[in-house]
Amino acid sequence: MDVIECIKTRMSIRKFMPDSVPEDIIRSIIDTAKWSPSYKNSQPWEVVVVSGAKKNELSGLLIEMLEKGEKPAPDIPEPVSWPRQVEARIAEHMKKRSEHFGVDINDPEILKRVKIANFRFYGAPHGLFLFQDASLSLWSLFDIGLFAQSLMLAAHAHGIGTVPQAFLIDYSAKIKDFLGIADSKKLVLGISLGYPDINDRANSYRSTRVEIDEIVKYKFIK
Repeated sequence: MDVIECIKTRMSIRKFMPDSVPEDIIRSIIDTAKWSPSYKNSQPWEVVVVSGAKKNELSGLLIEMLEKGEKPAPDIPEPVSWPRQVEARIAEHMKKRSEHFGVDINDPEILKRVKIANFRFYGAPHGLFLFQDASLSLWSLFDIGLFAQSLMLAAHAHGIGTVPQAFLIDYSAKIKDFLGIADSKKLVLGISLGYPDINDRANSYRSTRVEIDEIVKYKFIK
């Protein structure tokens, strides 16, 4: 597929097939993503891939912490407020998802189930964690966002699904300890990766985008 089709057809996958993705394909995806632009070519991204028994053990650890009521402590703090226009978009999105799946996504019990699904990587055979040195600036956080997008598009071009997951960094310190990652690293994002179970109802919802005139202003000099 061409790049425009790739961007427009990529979607967040929330139910995966159990089949493992060959290691050479995962390496190819990451090798493609490394060509993302970065400030002064700093390339501030680091990736850890977890699979098999190691991934399942991590899932159990995260779910156990959730069941115990451990307070999330992500390295990237969750937003506490939004500008009015952005908040309205989020509210509309959550309303549509709730209507589509027939549940109240804001209900605490539903939210807990959503978190458990996240911690199980939505059934994906592989989980990716993106790290960067904690001393780096916001420019580097922007750069790792570019890397994450490139990675997900490269995966999609291979017919492989992904979903970026903020919940997967809820217990950053515990994850770093489990993976043997130094405290000097910041856990930025988790991504589940695998072949999508595209016929599952979990993948039947597509989010919308605002019209271009809502986000673009043209300034002309005559």
